[in-house]
Amino acid sequence: MTTTTAVDNSEGSQWKRFVWLSFGILLFVIVYYSPPWADAVDPEGKHFVLTREAKGALAVFLLAGTWWVFEVIPIGVTSLAIGVLQALFLIRPAKVAFKDYMDPSVLFIFASITIGLVFTKTGLTTRLAYKMLSIVGEKTSMIYLGCFIVTAALTHIMAHTAVAATIYPLLFAIYSLYGEGDKPTKFGKGLFMGMAYVAGAGSIVTLLGSARGAVAMGFFTDIVGRSVSFFELSYYMLPVGWIMVFALWGFFMIFFKPEKKIITGLKEKVSALNAELGPITQKEIIAATIVFLCILILSLRSFIPFLEPVDKTAIILTATILFFITGILDLKDLEEIPWNIILLFAGAMSIGFCLWETGAANWLAVNWLAMFKEANWFIFVMSIAFFVMMMTNFIMNVAAIAISLPVALVIAPYLGVAPEVVFFASLMVAGMPFLLLVGAAPNAIAYNSKMFTTGEFFLYGIPASMLLMIITGLACYFIWPAMGMPVQLQ
Repeated sequence: MTTTTAVDNSEGSQWKRFVWLSFGILLFVIVYYSPPWADAVDPEGKHFVLTREAKGALAVFLLAGTWWVFEVIPIGVTSLAIGVLQALFLIRPAKVAFKDYMDPSVLFIFASITIGLVFTKTGLTTRLAYKMLSIVGEKTSMIYLGCFIVTAALTHIMAHTAVAATIYPLLFAIYSLYGEGDKPTKFGKGLFMGMAYVAGAGSIVTLLGSARGAVAMGFFTDIVGRSVSFFELSYYMLPVGWIMVFALWGFFMIFFKPEKKIITGLKEKVSALNAELGPITQKEIIAATIVFLCILILSLRSFIPFLEPVDKTAIILTATILFFITGILDLKDLEEIPWNIILLFAGAMSIGFCLWETGAANWLAVNWLAMFKEANWFIFVMSIAFFVMMMTNFIMNVAAIAISLPVALVIAPYLGVAPEVVFFASLMVAGMPFLLLVGAAPNAIAYNSKMFTTGEFFLYGIPASMLLMIITGLACYFIWPAMGMPVQLQ
């Protein structure tokens, strides 16, 4: 009886997989071979044509999104299909489409994951996990909160990708004490998905959390004619970022309430395990020193002009090379790298650049925002926030900002909307893609835990995204105006 059920389930799963595989292909065919679509027109009367290549980019975008959500094939293989389709259907030259697979951002993710691997191999992760648990205690709700606070705080001083890669093995060490082995549980889902969500919430607070802030500030300066300082950004983002962190804690306590309220005997177990570790080893000291220096240099780039031109990917890859030079890592460790996740982001970069370079993304942005060109200021700002939030789930958040912010800043004066509220609302939601793994590296890193499926991530991302929109709305209407931010032009 058991054997028959297993076969039935397998057949049902294969049928479901075939349906969504076919649906993705059908979407591609319908969009790619459909007659020309109407131009998008902005308030100044400028036309944005959807070329054959741009329509092809949208077709690839829809196919990849469907295959990613329903995981019809490994997510990294779907990413490979993105480049293949661009080349086969002459959407972009193969040389251009596949070059994006080795974009510096992809290599940054590779290097960040390597840091996490080093922390695990040297034992630093275990040592840090035991220290944290000795502070937060045995209550699973407090373990959630402790992990979330540490994750969010670290993203204030280092890239959220590097933070996620560093925290990830620490969460595994904590979860091993939950007593359920590798079996997925509500606590496991909440721990890893929560880390991904909170890494995004924390990363909006300073310019050090990700590159999106610097890109957005560049567009703001060019279009508006004034700059936003490092400290001005943190002044407005600090309260909303941390409100989001604590709101997410509540969210995970509701949707992923741990099966156990208390991990009985945890303090004694942690104390005994910590004693077994003994004194800190030479390899731990070397690894910690390399990582600390890497984080320090990355952080100082925003303050020291001499360091600013030095590429962040080159800095973090230097740390990776040093791990091999010092013997902390060896050739076998390269096999531990989750290449499925690396390929996922490589494909995400390719489709992001494809939408951008073909003009498909601009066509989408103008069409969407033009619908709100006569709306109330609050509705207009929220429409921008919603568009950026959706786009940043499918393409890199830097591209989502680059696509939508310039269009929004051009339309805003027609409605008497102050550019500041457009800027900060866009930047806030761009940091928190809760629907798809490709939206941010921490999402994909968390997925590697095998605690949740892509479908579960998408499903629970819907209420989480609604929560984000509510808090963004409160920020625009109440919090930021109370802090002195103009929301309407005088």
